[in-house]
Amino acid sequence: MPFFDTDTVSEGARNLWALTFGDGVSPQRRTEHTVLVDDPHRTLRRYGDPAGPPVLLVPPIAAPATCYDLSDEFSLVEHFRETGRTPYVVDFGEIGYADRGMGFEDFILDIIPEAIERVLADAGAERVDLVAWSLGGTLSLLTAAVAGKRGDSSIRSVTAIATPLDYDALFGYKQLRGLMRPTAGKAPLIPLRLLGGIPAPVVQIAYRSTSLRRELRKPLFILQNLRNTDTLRRMEVINRFQRTFPGYPGKLTEQMWEQFIYRNRLRTGEVTFGELGVDLADICVPVQLFGSHRDALCSWPAARHGFDVLTGAPRIEFETVESSHLGLLAGPDAVVHTWPVIDAFLNSVEGETAADLAKIDA
Repeated sequence: MPFFDTDTVSEGARNLWALTFGDGVSPQRRTEHTVLVDDPHRTLRRYGDPAGPPVLLVPPIAAPATCYDLSDEFSLVEHFRETGRTPYVVDFGEIGYADRGMGFEDFILDIIPEAIERVLADAGAERVDLVAWSLGGTLSLLTAAVAGKRGDSSIRSVTAIATPLDYDALFGYKQLRGLMRPTAGKAPLIPLRLLGGIPAPVVQIAYRSTSLRRELRKPLFILQNLRNTDTLRRMEVINRFQRTFPGYPGKLTEQMWEQFIYRNRLRTGEVTFGELGVDLADICVPVQLFGSHRDALCSWPAARHGFDVLTGAPRIEFETVESSHLGLLAGPDAVVHTWPVIDAFLNSVEGETAADLAKIDA
């Protein structure tokens, strides 16, 4: 009688080969979609037919749009589709040296508003809900503020998951600002201008460093789970995601440093990008925020600071989901806690809209 299960050993050997020399333990997959626009930095995808209320998902600047379609288990677009909504994703694509002139203005005055217009035209709708993660939430809130000031009612609500709104509440940022004071905050600008921003490899390394313990333990983790294909598959999904992080464009990075980090003007709700002034108090739609005490990139106080700056919003909801930065959006915690709460929020906003229309008709 053998002392080991030959099938289990074979599975472990196959997994080791696939991880070392092959294409991985499972193929990459993406939820079926239609590409509506395929222009540089503004690719627009629709998932499913335009049947339900439209939701536009806005990715962070330096993270792939696949964050919303991470895997079979953790796909927010698939969840929205299954719950009767029509999800759209705007994809900013690769960011390189040639894009060094792109700033916040390009995203909040052009790329995202254009995506909103295209979504509404495709869906035959008048308003769209924005759902975003991390810095995608910053972009969405800034876009909504500009729209609010202009009287543009195309945005119905904003959901921002793990979006920092007070950079003093982020680990190390206050200390970094103190170190830069002797140079009036100019020291980081030299390498940023030479590199045209923050290159993708640097972003990828920086993101992995936030989970340093996980990275150091990865070889042992693989050996311990060689015969557990499902566990390795989940690990592989995260690894692939981290390897596809794009870079930050130069102008936008300088604006982030100047407005968000060094001067922390986002904390007041009022920021300036060139000649464009944006006040988050101009947001006049319901807002939903998420935070976690376990998030290494966006502290709970930084996310909750929205209550202090989104003073024009008719309603603000803040939800605490204890998970990692990515786990808040796509992971077991998100499936159980984040997604259902988003559903409830969007349903309530939809109900309020219907009630308002009924009053008008009456």
